[in-house]
Parts: sequence; structure tokens; C-alpha cells
Amino acid sequence: MHLRRILPPTAEALMRSRYSAYVLHLIDYIIATTVPAQQAFLDAAELMQWSIETEWLGLNVIAHRNFGKQHAQVEFEAYFRDGQHRSAHHELSGFVNIGGQWYFIDPTVPHPAMKQPCICGSGKKFKACCGKYLKPVA
Repeated sequence: MHLRRILPPTAEALMRSRYSAYVLHLIDYIIATTVPAQQAFLDAAELMQWSIETEWLGLNVIAHRNFGKQHAQVEFEAYFRDGQHRSAHHELSGFVNIGGQWYFIDPTVPHPAMKQPCICGSGKKFKACCGKYLKPVA
């Protein structure tokens, strides 16, 4: 998957491959598997530095939920050591399928206003499309 010859068939598979890419310091893969409209906002050097300075200890996928064919959420915990401290990062990540390929919706980069067109190119408003999957579903 990291060589992009095989596309992850599910959002969960993409999440797992992205975790592995952080472990292997494959930042180009991290960027390429983020929604294309968000990729320009990612700082490759910063991601690489963080990846290298972090000792990755494991990944636990808690849940994978599909919302139709285009959207999914993956809840996970990633375990790591940053310097002397062992930590866990718990997240509910959003994913979107664009043209048969799953992409991570990065919550850390600027997003359009809720009434603007969605970042996935669906033609829907952001709040009615990918914006719904950046927060937990009640």
C-alpha cells in the first residue's frame, strides 16, 4: 500500500496503513492519503520531524463505521513514547472516498466555512458532507 500499487479497500485499512507510514517515516504517503484539497496545508518537514522523534508503540482500532459508500469514521488509539513520556492518542477520524480511493480528512488544517463547497468535490455544502465526520456522531 505504501508504494501506492494497492489502494486500501476500507477507511480502517487506510488508517492502519497511515499508522505504519508514520512508523516507517513515509511522510509522502501521509500527505498523499490526505484529502487532496488539504494536502497543500501539510508541512512535510514538520511531519517528518515528529515521526522521527516519536517511538511508535502500537495501534488499537476501536471501531470502524461506514456512512454510505462515501464516508466513514475510524476510532482508534495510537500508543507512542515522545522523549521519556509514554502516551496514547485517542481520535475519531473522518474519511471520504473520492473516485474509489479513501482519504483522511485532516481536522488540523483550515476547513471551508460550513456553507461553502465541500473539500471532497461532491458539490454539497461542507456542513452536509465531510464536515459532519470531523466530530463524533451522536
